[in-house]
Amino acid sequence: MYINDFILLLNDIVWSWPLLIFIVGTAVATTVFLSGIQFRYFFRSWKLVLSSEGGPRDEASDMTPFQAFLNALSTSIGNGSVAGIATAVYSGGPGAAFWIFIMGLLAMAIRYSEVYLSSKFATQSAIGSSLGGPMIYLRHVPGKRFLPVTYAFFCFLLSLSSGNAMQANSIRVGLTHILPISKELVALVLFVFILYVMLGGASRIVKVSDRIVPIKVGVFFISSFIVLLYHYQSIIPAFKTIFQGAFTPQALGGAAIGFSVQHALRFGIARGLNASEAGLGVAGIFYGGTSSKKPVENGIMSMLSAFISANLVCFLVALMIVVSGVWNNGLTSIALTSSAYETVFGAFGGWIVTFLSISFGMGVLVSYAYIARACWIFLTNGRFMPAFITIFCVTTLIGALAKVEVVWNATDLINAGLLCSNLVGILYLLPVIKKGLIEYRKQNTE
Repeated sequence: MYINDFILLLNDIVWSWPLLIFIVGTAVATTVFLSGIQFRYFFRSWKLVLSSEGGPRDEASDMTPFQAFLNALSTSIGNGSVAGIATAVYSGGPGAAFWIFIMGLLAMAIRYSEVYLSSKFATQSAIGSSLGGPMIYLRHVPGKRFLPVTYAFFCFLLSLSSGNAMQANSIRVGLTHILPISKELVALVLFVFILYVMLGGASRIVKVSDRIVPIKVGVFFISSFIVLLYHYQSIIPAFKTIFQGAFTPQALGGAAIGFSVQHALRFGIARGLNASEAGLGVAGIFYGGTSSKKPVENGIMSMLSAFISANLVCFLVALMIVVSGVWNNGLTSIALTSSAYETVFGAFGGWIVTFLSISFGMGVLVSYAYIARACWIFLTNGRFMPAFITIFCVTTLIGALAKVEVVWNATDLINAGLLCSNLVGILYLLPVIKKGLIEYRKQNTE
């Protein structure tokens, strides 16, 4: 209990105005420096995704750019969307939804930057496949190995915590809630499943992820649109509530108002970034594994995954909670999201959210196995792979059985470490990013 209280105190200190200003400032600077790339190339991003093919890939790569897109989408649409965004609305009020949407738009420029750099500077790993991501391009930032190692270490921690233990726990809670089975059996099945995936290497991880993503995304959008259509008369008032909550919180005194706005900002940005993962560099690791020779197009394509996760999925979750009128019922996390669905589907709404939680968790768990593997290869130069597989699989087992409240709260601290190291590198390398974009424009206008 004392550890959890200490972590919450650290979160309040770390996620205060200086970090919020740094994150938003970086997003704005990147947007301006790249001439509003997320707006200029928004439809181009859709075109690249829809015209992409899933294969074949070359021998030096782990996946194709389209598979990298799917995996980036998979990691960003997890229980951070179902539970995390509900937590943001509970803690920051309806106004958090506004900042989730705004930050999602701005973060698309950051997503472009990290994927462009990852593709441009991708190199051959110690085991022969292509390896990219912030830990590779941060080598070009002053400080030698400090930033690359710092990033890889925090990213590995994120893979074990948010990407593994938390997802396994959510899957176990969901399954034991709807089926008369013990948590030990669920934990054992998850352990065997992830062991099977890990032993198949990168190719099996990618193949399993490809099959999970369409199912979970399809079910979410169909069910959420039904909820919004049912409450269609409340949509306009809900937008007013969200907008007012973002700028005019009900608080007494200037200091209290400032704190309330910061609260909405903090949870909107923190949970929004945790869900979309723009700025965390995860998408860059996927695209770095493609050995693609088109870094600009990879970056443009990748922006769509950030848009879908933050501006569609995350915002829809928040909007459903406000539209259905349950945002201030005292519940939080998955229970709050479930209550929104239950206003339409009754008791069956809990089953829908449980299915989403399970499918979202499975997708994230599998995709983060690849991220953790890439970080391990970088940190150990490809050595001790059996030890890595053991650590990752045991974490799944423990996460499924244990309470992970401390892990969930610690995720914000880990994200802060990732953001700081990655965003510093992006700001330093902005001239390189700008130069690549200018060359791409010239080639496509000649």
